[in-house]
Amino acid sequence: MSNTSTVGIKAFGAFIPRLRLDRAAIAKAHSWAFPSIRGKGEKAICSWDEDAITLGVEAARDCLGNHQDKIGKVTFCSTTAPFADLQNSGIIAAAMNLNQRTGCLDAGGSTRAGLNSLINDLVNTSEQDQLVIASDRRRAQPASPAEMRYGSGAAAMLVGQGDLIASFLGGEHLATPFMDHYRMSGQPYDYYGEERWIRDEGVVKLVPATIEALLERSGTETAAVAYFGLSGAPKGSDKIVAKKLGINPANLLPDFQENVGDTGTAHPLLQLSAAFERARPGDIIVVAAFGAGCDVAVFRKENGSRKPERGLAGTLKDRIPETSYLKMLSFDGELNIDWGPRAEVDTKASFPQQYRAADQILSFTGGKCDSCGAVQFPSTTNCVECGTPDTQKPFQLANDNAEIATYSADWLQYCPAPPLYVGLVQFTSGARVLMEIVDVGEQELDVGMPLRMVFRVKAKDNLRNYRRYFWKATPTND
Repeated sequence: MSNTSTVGIKAFGAFIPRLRLDRAAIAKAHSWAFPSIRGKGEKAICSWDEDAITLGVEAARDCLGNHQDKIGKVTFCSTTAPFADLQNSGIIAAAMNLNQRTGCLDAGGSTRAGLNSLINDLVNTSEQDQLVIASDRRRAQPASPAEMRYGSGAAAMLVGQGDLIASFLGGEHLATPFMDHYRMSGQPYDYYGEERWIRDEGVVKLVPATIEALLERSGTETAAVAYFGLSGAPKGSDKIVAKKLGINPANLLPDFQENVGDTGTAHPLLQLSAAFERARPGDIIVVAAFGAGCDVAVFRKENGSRKPERGLAGTLKDRIPETSYLKMLSFDGELNIDWGPRAEVDTKASFPQQYRAADQILSFTGGKCDSCGAVQFPSTTNCVECGTPDTQKPFQLANDNAEIATYSADWLQYCPAPPLYVGLVQFTSGARVLMEIVDVGEQELDVGMPLRMVFRVKAKDNLRNYRRYFWKATPTND
């Protein structure tokens, strides 16, 4: 191994939605028309207030934790970004409370966008660290094979120099008009070609040759590959490619099909996260993403000790079992439920108000009094405790520990995921905020139950096709 690269991954993070739908529930719902359909394992599904942006924020928080990194650029990669002409990465940067001079970039157009952007930032390094976030909330037509296969999730990688978790040994790209799948602009669902043709004519012929070219260029022996992951290809393709290359099948990274599903742009970065959690210093890691060609990257695990807040293992473990197929359809917008008159409200957002209160709304920043130390949300001219004017300094509540002070479950108020849980949240810093509590599951809420803050969709304006974001609280099992 001659490569002495000093560029690589400094930190990583992952996020999988807590709701996990039993695939048997999908099969049962379609059994009247397709009696032979079978469902195995579970898939990660989003609640009504989760999208690619909110998933991406959670992955970035897991990656950065409480570190004060100087980030020069944020790249957000997704094929399901909620906004077509509004910078999604800018919203994420604001939610992360990053410097306003941070460069922001959206990337998409292919499920390879995540790994492609990561390689690009590793090749084109700068003095400041760069954050790559890949996130997808994948949507599939009911009863299609993709409905069983797709899942949702996000991953984040901090690229830079210095204390590295993994050094970057090289990347390779292949672009070819091999149409394995596509989705026309404005259309809701992907269309796939015949699976055997994709595997035999596309994956098996294109991916191994690209990997071999990269390994030869980076001076890496195939036998040295300790972990190998392939995404975007038909199930079982990773085994075929590994066998063709001479990689031990025992070295395959998980494909997450049993417990998450295919997460699109996030998938290769989630596989990379799995490798970082398993590998030892010196291990060689190869990940490849397929789709009208492929991208391949090779890394070497280093001694970097920085760990994510919960990591992939933690977010996989933090699950809420779900068996309602109709609930998934409703959350995905596939089921038009009559919610009654209480849902007939106009939720138009005020852009001036959103701009003026952006720190409060997007980064959940309140105020801390210089005079008495009281923390409050929102920040006001006079302290709520001592009344002293103009003493409020910015104080972010997003990462502050909290617990339930009071709560109620409201079945009458409109909520896309009833009941609507609202409670007074007591923060460790002393602040008390009335907040919505989400992802409660089957457990009973109780006073004193620990909470964590999550970035979610606050409301959807279906008249103008717009959505607002804010922070909510969720019970934590950490």
